[in-house]
Amino acid sequence: MRVLVVEDEVKVASFIQRGLEGEGFSVEVANDGETGVTLAESNRFDLILMDIMLPKLDGIGAIKQLREKGVVAPVLCLTAKDTVEDIVAGLDSGSDDYLTKPFAFAELLARVRALTRRSSDDRGAEITYADLRLDPVAHKVWRGDDEIDLTSKEYALLEYLMRNAEQTLTRTMIAEHVWDYTFDSFTNIIDVYVNYLRKKVDRGFDKKLIHTVRGVGYVLKED
Repeated sequence: MRVLVVEDEVKVASFIQRGLEGEGFSVEVANDGETGVTLAESNRFDLILMDIMLPKLDGIGAIKQLREKGVVAPVLCLTAKDTVEDIVAGLDSGSDDYLTKPFAFAELLARVRALTRRSSDDRGAEITYADLRLDPVAHKVWRGDDEIDLTSKEYALLEYLMRNAEQTLTRTMIAEHVWDYTFDSFTNIIDVYVNYLRKKVDRGFDKKLIHTVRGVGYVLKED
């Protein structure tokens, strides 16, 4: 597994590099956003660890550029910012997960393993429910004949709902599966992303598929 670490704090970058190499990963380091984008474009990485506060090009801008250029490697944001707005901004840019500094290496390693495992396992037959269709290989979704443009996290959330259609999923279950988070405060992010997804999947259709189970969570079902 090849990992790109984009981090301008030399001690932090070295700490991550030594730890991951000790776990058998091949690690390359960039100390600014522009170099990180260049390396990610010209090499194949299984995962990118991206600091948000970077010189030359910040992490959010770097992630957006990579997604626009077709780089699909999972991205884990590393940052000291931890408000709901900061987390949403990072995820909206195209990142797949978010880890707040300071962090224990064990937690970082767990996130790295989860993202690389999810990326390698993200294959299989199309999933359909009602008039929704999801292609796990191409990462594309349609409702009827219309393709729906989703961010990576919206896609992961919808896939989880579709694989568990007609089952009520608690916010904790969604947080643990889609984000690998377990703490309750993170569930506000889930509500934000369900609303994003609902606007794209259900808006304009008489039949609504994403439903709130009051006080519990959400369920994908036909009315």
